[in-house]
Amino acid sequence: MILYGSELAAKLQGQMKEKIDRLIEQGDRLPCLSVILVGDNPASQSYVRSKANACKKIGIENRTIHLPADIDQAELEKVIQAENENPEVDGILVQLPLPAGLDEKAALLAISPDKDVDGLHPANAGALVLDREGFVPCTPKGVMAILKEAGLEDLSGKRAVVMGRSNLVGKPVGLLLQKKNATVTTIHSRTANAADICKEADILIAAIGKPEYVTKDFVKPGAVVIDVGINRVDGKLKGDVLFSDVEPIASVITPVPKGVGPMTVCMLLENTIEAWKKHEENK
Repeated sequence: MILYGSELAAKLQGQMKEKIDRLIEQGDRLPCLSVILVGDNPASQSYVRSKANACKKIGIENRTIHLPADIDQAELEKVIQAENENPEVDGILVQLPLPAGLDEKAALLAISPDKDVDGLHPANAGALVLDREGFVPCTPKGVMAILKEAGLEDLSGKRAVVMGRSNLVGKPVGLLLQKKNATVTTIHSRTANAADICKEADILIAAIGKPEYVTKDFVKPGAVVIDVGINRVDGKLKGDVLFSDVEPIASVITPVPKGVGPMTVCMLLENTIEAWKKHEENK
């Protein structure tokens, strides 16, 4: 089965829109996402536009703050702090990568944890490790929503292999899989016999940033394969999985494009609504 994240995202965003429509009818304050874009990186601009369009589609407020590439660190953090203090803003996202000379870690640290809808602040990362309440990074959260849609919510007895150990995807998705009782192995660039380890997986999460690296030699017949990779090759998007090779033997597989990518934006909207709910409850 090919599981399209784009279709799942459309369904979930439809449910979100119903909630927002009710808020509009009641005259309530709407959730608001503030996106800070520094410089003119074309890919970053495209991502920011897609987020703005997604907000508009379900009816939540969106602020895009476009700053010059030569802004200094102190001024950037001053802008972030202003959004932290703005009671009308529920979620803040700093679009990465930042231009050379700016400290991404310091910028992310400047975001208030209760507005960190990307789930990248150390407080939220720590909450995930310690199984406490916090925002979960959007791509790993999207992966788990895809697994749930495939009927895989309780993963007791399942062997999961995560390809990649990044802070953005690999580490958090491994923790989320463990929370669902999967037995999780993480492989990376220094792992020996990677293909043999992957072939033991009931669930294989590919997040290594190597286009079409994962072939059928990595996949156990009947495995669920989630392709998180987004690689541009000759102007086209390619996943980490060689889809034509793996699709015939996988029980469930996500494509690229229209796979995990749309779910990342969808989970950003969900996190923003969750942030709004907490802020309204704590008024």
